Amino acid sequence: MSSDGNGAVPAPRVEVSEGSIEAFEAELRAVARALPDRIEADPDHIESGLARLVLTVVELLRNVLEHQAIRRMDGGSLSDEQVERLGVSLMRLNDRMTELKAAFHVTDEDLNIDLGPLGRLR
Repeated sequence: MSSDGNGAVPAPRVEVSEGSIEAFEAELRAVARALPDRIEADPDHIESGLARLVLTVVELLRNVLEHQAIRRMDGGSLSDEQVERLGVSLMRLNDRMTELKAAFHVTDEDLNIDLGPLGRLR
């Protein structure tokens, strides 16, 4: 694994392939239909509700990135170094999500929204 000279592993780049933008737009439309029309703005629970919403969106994006990474690995368009960097990045994101869920008392089930025709998020 290579670093930027400061010990940090650079973030993976996402390459756009033909049809991937349309597929991503379709997934976002499905997510938009699954989200509630209104957000509960109870002053006593606003932080928890906002954290749940943000973590749900991050989880969705993590799943999309993971799916694209697997597709690219299966297609052979990634070098061994790129595969390793993607794996490290996804593991770090997973670790950070675990920390944030614990900090805001959010469970995996809290993030398991219904994405309509795409099924459940998790």
